[in-house]
Amino acid sequence: MAKKKEVTVEERLRALYDLQLIDSRIDEIRNVRGELPLEVRDLEDEVAGLSIRVEKLVSNLEAIDNDITGKKNLIEESKALMKKYAEQQKNVRNNREFNSLTKEVEFQELEIELAEKHIKEFKAQIDQKKEVITETKERLKERENHLKHKKSELDAILAETEKEEQALLGKSEDYKKQIEARLVAAYTRIRTNVKNGLAVVPIERGAAGGSFFTIPPQVQVEIASRKKVITDEHSGRILVDAALADEQKAKMEKMFSKL
Repeated sequence: MAKKKEVTVEERLRALYDLQLIDSRIDEIRNVRGELPLEVRDLEDEVAGLSIRVEKLVSNLEAIDNDITGKKNLIEESKALMKKYAEQQKNVRNNREFNSLTKEVEFQELEIELAEKHIKEFKAQIDQKKEVITETKERLKERENHLKHKKSELDAILAETEKEEQALLGKSEDYKKQIEARLVAAYTRIRTNVKNGLAVVPIERGAAGGSFFTIPPQVQVEIASRKKVITDEHSGRILVDAALADEQKAKMEKMFSKL
C-alpha cells in the first residue's frame, strides 16, 4: 500500500495564503454590494408599512361614512317622531298630555341638533384623513420608485457577481479540506477577529502587511525558510514571505480570471 504523501510546512503556507486570497476576493465582491441588500430590505419594510397605513386610513374613512349615515338616519327618525307628536298634540285631552308631547318634540330637536354637530365633526375628520391619505400615498409612491431603482441596482450587481461568488465559495471550501483542521480553525478565528479579514499576510518592508511593527531580521529569515508556521506577535496573523505571496497571487489571479 502506497504511503500517504507528507504535506510540508511550505505547502501548508501556500494553501493557507491561497485560501486567504480566495476569501479576500469574496470580501471584495460583497463590499461592492455594500449596504444595498440591507437598503432594499429596509425600503421593502417601509413600503409595506406605508401600504398598511393607507389601508387603515381608508378603512377609517369608511367607518366615519357609516357613522354619518347612522346620524342622518337618526335625524330622519327624530323628524318622523316630531311629526307624529305634533299630530298627537291636536288630539290631546288636557294640558299635561300637551306638555308631555312638547317635551318629546324638544328632546327630538336636541337629538337632531346633536346629530348635526356630530356630522359636522365627522366631516372635518374626513377632510383631515383625506389629506393624510394623499400625503401617505405620495410618500408610498416615492418610496416604491426608490425601491424599484435600488432593486434594479442590486440585481445588476448580483447578475455580475453571483456566479463568481458561488464559484469562489466552493473553492474556499475545497481549499479548507486540503488544510488540517487546527490550521483552518486558527485561520477562521484570526480572520474573524481582524477588521479587514486578513488572517494570512506577507512581509512588506520588514513588517507584517498593513502593520507598522517591524519584524526582527532573524524572524524574517525563519519566515522565508518556510519551515514552520509563524504568527505576528502584535496582531496574531499568520506570516508568509513576499516571494511566496507573489507566486501565489499570480497563480490565483489566473484561476480568478477563469471563473
